[in-house]
This record gives sequence, structure tokens and C-alpha cells, in this order.
Amino acid sequence: MNKKKIINDPVYGFISIPSALIYDLISHPYFQRLRYIKQLGMTHLVYPGALHTRFHHALGAMHLMGLAIEVLRSKGHHISAEEEEAATIAILLHDIGHGPFSHALEHTLITGVMHEDISMLMMDQLNEEFEGRLTTAINIFRGNYHRRFFCQLISGQLDLDRMDYLNRDSFFTGVSEGVISFDRIIKMFNVVDDQLVIEEKGIYSIEKFLIARRLMYWQVYLHKTVIAGEQLLVKILERAKELASGGVELFATPALQHFMQNDITELNFFEDEIHLQQFAKLDDQDIYASVKVWADHDDPILSRLCQMLNARKLYKVEISNAEPAPERIAALADNTMLALHLDEDDVAYFVFTDTIRNRAYNAGNSNINILMKNNELVDIAKASDLSNLESLDKTVKKHILCYVRGI
Repeated sequence: MNKKKIINDPVYGFISIPSALIYDLISHPYFQRLRYIKQLGMTHLVYPGALHTRFHHALGAMHLMGLAIEVLRSKGHHISAEEEEAATIAILLHDIGHGPFSHALEHTLITGVMHEDISMLMMDQLNEEFEGRLTTAINIFRGNYHRRFFCQLISGQLDLDRMDYLNRDSFFTGVSEGVISFDRIIKMFNVVDDQLVIEEKGIYSIEKFLIARRLMYWQVYLHKTVIAGEQLLVKILERAKELASGGVELFATPALQHFMQNDITELNFFEDEIHLQQFAKLDDQDIYASVKVWADHDDPILSRLCQMLNARKLYKVEISNAEPAPERIAALADNTMLALHLDEDDVAYFVFTDTIRNRAYNAGNSNINILMKNNELVDIAKASDLSNLESLDKTVKKHILCYVRGI
């Protein structure tokens, strides 16, 4: 069977599947499931075009890895065919552990488990199925491979994951502030002392990349209406789990039922294989089919929350630098209890606070080093003449207040 396929990607044009093993991994149910998980959770409620999936993103990142390896080879760095395939597999599978609606429900279905840990578990299972042929890819993914620059291409300040999602998310949302010169950045890749560096000519493209990432966070990923949609979905699942654990019968697919009826945490998720088997069957469709049915449920809180989401009547969200005043929160809670006939225990589904964070560049974690013309390595924050670039290294924390509109 011919497994050297070509895929028409809307962002990069034609991209190739480079080997039979990679073709078989893409064909695996674990990976095909990503077709039904939206890359940007509830962002389509704000930007209607943001309906692209984790499947798109993984293939795009795989394509960029091919470009990066080609550039590094052209600059005299030896990369074996085995290393190329392993690095390609590592970036292809880096998001395989995402659950429904990507980050939106990351800690709702399973408490305290990051999607990276689930990706690792799935990769280990695939390695067994493929008789150890993913071992090098797993070492690269874990950061254990002896050639460090491979690990930086997968997970670092300038990794190919970020490069694809900025490019792809700006394309599908139509937010031009996120457009980056990905091709120029990759052309400027080099390796010094086994570390990934950027040649000095690429410094302005890196500045644009960091600023684009910051702008995309505030304009897309942390847009207040996106937050409203994602928080509403979280509250729906919280209420459903509360009812299910109390013995109330709820419609759900078998996979979703498993996570609603069992309190699955970091401790027990990795102990019993049944949890991963059920997780691997979950995607956006399980959640949204349930939301549509729950809109008519007898429980007034669950049905109201689901009706709000279905009709796009989302929470009102206020974002501020300071914590909301306790008396304001109390007044909103009192008014909501009266208007919706709620008990004090239940008002937290309709009035609550949280925090959000944005850090465009973490200088202490895998720096972006610029290779100057005199062969000196300088961190981008010091090499740049942009006065505001060092400020991107600071974590910006903001407070959010969510409540029902019109109360």
C-alpha cells in the first residue's frame, strides 16, 4: 500500500506524510480522535472561523519539523534518518492527550492531570503496539534525548508547536496580529553547543513572534467572551458531575458517563488502564450531545446553564487588575439568588471569580539565544533594541468576575 500521501493544508499548502510509520500513527484511532477536538475550545463563539482542530495543528507542526531539519542539515548539522523520524513523531503526537474542547475542560473531567501526561501515556501505549519503534521519539518528547536541540524544537520558547498554533490560529480567527514570519524564523535556525539558536538576521522576526504571542493571548485565547463560554462549559460539567455522583440519572455517552460517575484524579488515572481506554473515546461530540439533551433536564440549574450555552447567552465577564470588591460579589450573589430562586450553595454556578495569566516569554526557561555575527550568544531580551521586550518576561495576572447578564 502506498503510504506516501500528500495533504492539502489551508495554511501551508501541500504537506507530505514522510514515512510509512508516521502514516500508520496518523491512521491510529488515538490520532484520528483529534479530528473531533477543536483547537481553540469555545473561541468560535467569538471568531466563527475558529473551527479548526487538533488534527490540523498536529499535521502543521509535523510539516514545520520537516522544514526545520532540512535547514539544520543545510548548515552542516548531521541528523540521521532515525532522528528525523523520531523528532517528527514527537511533534506529531505532542497534543494527542488533549481532551474535549482542548484546554477548556483540562481539569474538569480529571482532576490534576495535564494533557502532556496523558499524551505521554498514549505514546507509551503506541510504543508497545508498534514494538518499540517510538522509543527515541518518546525520549525527545520527555526531554531525555542527548541532543538537546531536538527537545527544544518540541517544547521550548521557540518550539514548532507555538509556531504552528500562532500561524494557524491567526489564519482561522482572522486576527492578523498573530501572523508570524514562520518561514524566515526557521531559515534562521542554527545549533551551537547542542542548543537551538537564532542567527542575528532573524532578530526582528523573533521580536514579532513574541509580541504576536502576547497579542493573541489577550485578543483570542483570553478574550473575555471566550472566557465566558469556557467557564460556562466548565460549570455545566461540574453540575452534571455533582448530580451524577448523587445518583441522578443523566444522559451521556458511555465514555462521558465513566468520568461523571467516577472521581478520577491524578492518583488513580494512571493506575487503571480502563480510564485511558475511556478517555481515548471522548471528544467534543460527547460533550455537546449531552449539553443539548441536558437543556431539558429536570434539574433547573443544569438545564438553565445548558440553555444559556445553546442560545449563546453567556456570562457577563469583567476583567480587572485588582480583585473584585467582596461587597460587589455579595450583592451580585444576593440579586442572582432572588432572581433565579437559588439556594446559597448553588449561586456559585452563576456568580464567581477566577484569575487569568499571560506570559509571552519565560527567559529562565529555555532562553531564545541570538547568535551574533561575532559568534557570541545573547538572550533575545538583551539583544533586542525594543524597550518593551523585557516586559514580556513578566507574568501578567488579571482577575475575572463572572455573573449572569441582566441581573
